[in-house]
Amino acid sequence: MRRIALTLAMSAALLATGSSAPADVRMVDVSGQGARFWPRWRGPSGQGLVANGPYVDRWSATTPIKWKVKLPGQANSSPIVWDNRVFVTTAQDGGRRLSVMAVDRATGATAWATPVPTSSAEWVHAKNGYASATPATDGERVYASFGRHGLVAVDMNGTIVWHRKFGAINNYHGPAGSPILYKDRVFLYQDHDGSSDQRAFVAAFDARTGRTLWETPRIETVGWGTPIVISTGVRDELVVSSQRRVVAYDPDTGRELWTVRGMTFEVIPTPVVGHGLVFASSGRAGPTLAIRPGGSGDVTATHVAWSAARGSPFVPSGIIVGDLLYLVNDMQSILTVYEAATGALVYQDRLGVAMREGFSASPVAVNGKVFFTNDDGQTFVVQAGREFKLLHVNELGARTLASPALVDGVWYWRTESDLMALR
Repeated sequence: MRRIALTLAMSAALLATGSSAPADVRMVDVSGQGARFWPRWRGPSGQGLVANGPYVDRWSATTPIKWKVKLPGQANSSPIVWDNRVFVTTAQDGGRRLSVMAVDRATGATAWATPVPTSSAEWVHAKNGYASATPATDGERVYASFGRHGLVAVDMNGTIVWHRKFGAINNYHGPAGSPILYKDRVFLYQDHDGSSDQRAFVAAFDARTGRTLWETPRIETVGWGTPIVISTGVRDELVVSSQRRVVAYDPDTGRELWTVRGMTFEVIPTPVVGHGLVFASSGRAGPTLAIRPGGSGDVTATHVAWSAARGSPFVPSGIIVGDLLYLVNDMQSILTVYEAATGALVYQDRLGVAMREGFSASPVAVNGKVFFTNDDGQTFVVQAGREFKLLHVNELGARTLASPALVDGVWYWRTESDLMALR
């Protein structure tokens, strides 16, 4: 009751200041041919939401496998899909050999593997690795980020079109954020402690040439997240959730539009959007903030619709299904569900055994079910709704940190050593 009363009081205060949410807040999703595939981190919706279709909700390490292939090296980046290809990134020899790979969707056979020029390998956390950023594609080129080794664009035949190298990235767990496509450009941000040849930045690069369209310096010293682009109904905003604050930029110029303070020191989850709000989860024991976009300047006091200290994830992103926001706290394996519009707690329950940093993959939702996968390769299938109903637990039988891609009734999973298709 205390939480509900606080939420109502905050809502009344916001209405009094005239800072109601824009009428039409949504993620700028993928349109055209790309909407048929899985062309970026968290799919065409950018939020792990999948159109209903003939997707299995039960599987094991041996069935119903369409194909399974061993990948060279190791990486935690997620697969993306376009047309008849699945694209992944890989790292070998302790990060000294990096590559972008394409495999055939029908068979899993390698179509091509393109080496990416590297400089000296950077130190990374064991749960991060040297190829953690998920690539993106527009059907003409595949764009992949490799920290200090830069941002590379490869055509659909595996030829490098352009390569933008960066200086040393002093981010103590190593870089991880994925590139995002918007119109004719690629967005990327790199938060780190700075170096003699590279400061922290958020930037836009021309998708055809790699030319810098704009670059805005940032003061944040650590961060491993992926930006999103939203439409407020009035304007588009590039939103970055990272250390200490959430910031929106003009996607055309890089000008800072608004900022909300209140995040913690370490932030990984990608924000999600719904019900007129942007939901940004902080790291470890930090809060989840429900933010009304469309403001100007520091809007911490006026544009936070609600905040919740319980249940925030450290690594996995949240997901909105219907009226509910689902968060898995990977420090304790606790699923927390809130009313997205009000912040009222709906329920909490445990997914499997409590493990510290036990979930890395972000959830997906399809056919009225939400799928949460832990690092041991266990997928907890939860019925979407206001009561906790665990339908079953699937086993991939391998360590799994990457998030799945779903296209045409097929699940594409990347485990510690393999890429597999389940149908």
